[in-house]
This record gives sequence, structure tokens and C-alpha cells, in this order.
Amino acid sequence: MRLLPLLTAVMVTAALYLLVMEREALLAFANGDAGSAAEAAAEPGAEDEVQRVRVVALRSSAREVDTGVLLRGRTEAARQVDVRAEVSSTVISEPLRKGRFVETGELLCRLDPGTRRAALTEAEARLAEALVNYRAASGLKDQGFASETRVASAKAALQSAEAAVDRAQTEIDRLEIRAPFGGLLETDTAENGTLLQPGAVCATVIQLDPIRLVGFVPEVDVSRIALGAPADAQLADGARVRGAVTFISRSADPQTRTFRVDVEVANPELTIRAGQTAEILISADGETAHALPASALTLDDTGRIGIRAVVDGDTVRFMPVEILRDTRDGVYVTGLPAEVDVIVTGQEYVTDGRKVAVTYREDGA
Repeated sequence: MRLLPLLTAVMVTAALYLLVMEREALLAFANGDAGSAAEAAAEPGAEDEVQRVRVVALRSSAREVDTGVLLRGRTEAARQVDVRAEVSSTVISEPLRKGRFVETGELLCRLDPGTRRAALTEAEARLAEALVNYRAASGLKDQGFASETRVASAKAALQSAEAAVDRAQTEIDRLEIRAPFGGLLETDTAENGTLLQPGAVCATVIQLDPIRLVGFVPEVDVSRIALGAPADAQLADGARVRGAVTFISRSADPQTRTFRVDVEVANPELTIRAGQTAEILISADGETAHALPASALTLDDTGRIGIRAVVDGDTVRFMPVEILRDTRDGVYVTGLPAEVDVIVTGQEYVTDGRKVAVTYREDGA
């Protein structure tokens, strides 16, 4: 029973002797047994290669890409007006039904003249009388039988009679309410027998050719839009149209801090209606950008968005980027050199300055 402790004591004593008294011989023996590992370590870069992270990179070249400002908006009639009565009278014309196309100057509502024609006749008679009186006074003055005061009075009476005729004629003209421009009737015209007071609506006329697309652009993008810039739009029903920018507001909406932009689009068949939702893409100057897969984007320790690239053949470097456009196939980014090796697989496992083993692929965008 005492043999096991004795053997343990002998082994511990031997180990201590070897570690203290024969240390150099022990190290030489250990190095001799690990000869293959020493030979591997003697090869240049072998240990470094074992420690490198393997990544996949994409060689990307910058290219010119079309840029645009994307807006959500609506369609709007180019012109819309409520045609109103200017005098008080009863409608004596048959109504025109909504949806009908009317030409410029076409009669919409005819009003009962009442006593207005008689008033015009009376005014014309007074004008004739005033003209005779003025001529008589002028003739007497030339002969020395009338004063200048009488001539001036006769002239004032003549001018007053002319004004009365003009007023009476204007009242007659206002009895016919006509279309101010060619377009569609959005409402029926006033029904026969309706009493219209001044300001009452006879009909609403809208012009849909051309039609206007209205969007609101953020203040950070408004400087990128120019008058006359081409614009494409997709309506809610899938229809695609093309036009040009005709208006850019100079003042921002106080609530949203956005600027109104109008795009004019031809609509000869009147297939586009006012009030439809539209997604508008306005062309802007092209920019140089890289097309990369969205998965290549990452963040640095400060939260900046960017990519990790391979420089000098095997070293990792973080490069911040700015996203220019997001598409179904990837993202367009700026802020990178013209040529860059972007890590697309393994970028989350390396940091700046880390040595990596790189495998390249042709296209990952």
C-alpha cells in the first residue's frame, strides 16, 4: 500500500531534476521531436497564411449612370374653371350633359334678357339725341351764338349717353355664357328654368390635354431639377407616360418643406384622368458610381455606411460611400476610387489593416 506514494515521489523528483538541472537537454529533445513543425515555420509566410481570413472580392469599375429624382404625386387638369353668371336671370337654354367636349366660345347657358333689350333701345335713342344736341351747340358756337360752357355740357351729355349704351350692350352680352376654352364638361350645365344670381355656376369645364403631373420634391433634391428636364411617370393603373418639367416652385410648403414640381404630359386621347396617383422620375445630370450588391454594404464603428475593400493585394480598408440609387439588382454608390476591389463575402469578419486571402469573382452586382 506504501508503494504508490513512493513511486509518485520518485517521478516528481525526476521531473524537477530534468526541469532544473537538465533544462537545455530537455528543450533540445523537444525541438528534435517537433522537427516537422519547425520546418514548416521556417518557410516564409506559412504561419501568416494560416492566420488569414479568406474573403471573396469583386473588382468594380466606376461608370456613368443616369440619375433621377423620384417623386410621388398625382395628375391634375391643366385648366379647370367654374363658369359663372355675371347677371341675375333665368336660364332659357337646354342643358348640356357632363362628359361632353366643348369648343372655345361654345354656348353653355343662355339667360332670359327680360327688359334689357328695351334698356338698350332707350340708351341708343338718348345717344342719338345727345349727338344732335352736341352738333347743334358746336355749330352755334362757331357762329358766335353759344358759349363754350353750353358746348361742354352737350359733350358731357353725349359721352354719358355713349356709356349708357355700352352698359346696356354689356348686359345683353352677359346673357350668353360661353366656354372660355376647349375641354370637357365636368358637370351638367344649369337646367332650363334655373334662376342664376351673379356668381352662380353655369358649368365646370376642365382641360385634360395636355395634363399636368404634380409632385413635391424635398429641399435637398430641388437643385437637381431643371426646367425642361425629361420625366417619366407610372400611373396607378400601370400606364407609363413621358413629359417635361414646366414649373418648379420658388417657395417651399411651410408644413412639409417641399417644393411643387409640375410635369406636362400630352393626353390627346384623354385616357389620363385628373386625380390619378403617379410615380414620377425626373432625369438629372449623370454621375459616376459603382454598381454593387446590397449585401456588400456594412457599417464601421462610428455607424458610417460603406464597404470593405482590398488594397495592396491583401490588406483590408473601410471606405465610406453614399447611396445614389437602390434598384432590384443592387445599389449604385459614390465616394469610391475609379477602380476598387470590394469584399462581397466575409467583410463582416475583418477589420482595417487585417491581412486576408482573397478570391475574386467576375460579377456580383
